[in-house]
Amino acid sequence: MTAASAPPVATAKTERLHFIDGAYTAGNSGKMYDVFNPVDGSIICRVHEAGPAEVDAAVKAARAALSGEWGRLSVADRCDLLYQVADEINRRFDAFLDAEIADTGKPAAMARMIDIPRGAANFKVFADTIKTIPTESFHLDTPDGEGAVNYAVRVPKGVIGVIAPWNLPLLLMTWKVGPALTCGNTVVVKPSEQTPSTTTLLGEVMNAVGMPKGVFNVVHGFGPDSAGEYLTRHPGVDAITFTGETKTGEEIMKAAAKGVRDVSFELGGKNPSIIFADCDFEKAVEGTLRSVFSNCGQQCLSTERVYVERPIFDAFVSRMKAGAEAMKIGAPYEKGTELGPLISQAHREKVLSYYRRAVEDGASVVTGGGVPKMPGDLDNGYWIEPTIWTGLADDSAVMRDEIFGPCCHIRPFDTEEEVVALANDTPYGLACAIWTADASRVHRMVRRVEAGIIWVNSWFLRDLRTPFGGSKQSGIGREGGVHSLEFYTELRNVCVKI
Repeated sequence: MTAASAPPVATAKTERLHFIDGAYTAGNSGKMYDVFNPVDGSIICRVHEAGPAEVDAAVKAARAALSGEWGRLSVADRCDLLYQVADEINRRFDAFLDAEIADTGKPAAMARMIDIPRGAANFKVFADTIKTIPTESFHLDTPDGEGAVNYAVRVPKGVIGVIAPWNLPLLLMTWKVGPALTCGNTVVVKPSEQTPSTTTLLGEVMNAVGMPKGVFNVVHGFGPDSAGEYLTRHPGVDAITFTGETKTGEEIMKAAAKGVRDVSFELGGKNPSIIFADCDFEKAVEGTLRSVFSNCGQQCLSTERVYVERPIFDAFVSRMKAGAEAMKIGAPYEKGTELGPLISQAHREKVLSYYRRAVEDGASVVTGGGVPKMPGDLDNGYWIEPTIWTGLADDSAVMRDEIFGPCCHIRPFDTEEEVVALANDTPYGLACAIWTADASRVHRMVRRVEAGIIWVNSWFLRDLRTPFGGSKQSGIGREGGVHSLEFYTELRNVCVKI
């Protein structure tokens, strides 16, 4: 099936409703907006925008559910319900796949392999984790000689505000909702205004498995003066988790300060890859191509700065050029498509502004730098060429700012000391990839490179039990395994006199 003949998930008349207290509702704000298909620029659906009343209703429903049936469930029963959620997502796999592709335009092969399976698996992974997470206990000697026992219990934090991004809409939303519900919290989710469909569809799943009303709620809208701001400022929200731009994270943090609410942020990145001359050259090229161009560069973990040891610099640039030019740019359902469009016209304009800025700042364009000509209606989509530069100064805006597109700059280096300084010369600190055969070098560098996630001779190799998050302006806190459960629970100490 080609993209042109693939059945659309929705028509221009389809609406995306809020999901509040177990029911779909248009709300009363009277505001709606359009969502556009990145592949051809057509309207996918119209979305009802939440006002303060809709957000308030969602928060109150979530608050009520905490003391209702949901709050009385045992951990085992709660986990069993979340297993059913995962199974129901997989049962509706094709519906979720079509919805995700319609919103994002990403290649079907990628969404089929990563987005939907991982989106479902997040419910099972955290349900399994909570069954084995330990707490501490201590025996205390007391003056009467009888003693006391102290032990800790984990209790849910309360109502969690979840603000999810548009690049991996289902996966990154359930990456937060899964552990939040596992711990017994309730959630109000604000998906990206650009990718509302799979989050909306998840409401059907919750009802199908018998999730108590109010546990999972969805409100649609934008950030400032819309659902995002109303949610983060609502006094009934106990904690906020957000994935997205650093500037947005700063605004959410200001809102969370009122009431001293906890926050978990996974923010921007300007990630380096470091390729030493002793690397496995073929694997380093393949891995770097993926880290630069996967999901059209629209991933927080993407590589935008590539540092290559001088003896292999020219050969590496040449192979990266060939690899980028061999990538198939096409519609999601076309066989062999590797690179889809950017998420929106506005985002393409942003990325293209950096393409122009690179040339203005003296970059040599190795490949790309523009917009490809696409056949038929696809030419109305938000396509862009995979792009590689060399020759920029280290203080160029292209080297400093997160672009979030399919592009990178490749620069030579001569020493380990030099490249560590270059890698750390950024306000961000999310991820780094190091390619080398020298084990001693690896162990030296992982302590010196300022990044929350470091891959060695790989990229995007994930164990969901490990800590995920960044340093500096790339975030606060860690997600994954027990680290997620630590954010979504409060530790309560119990002292029992013997």
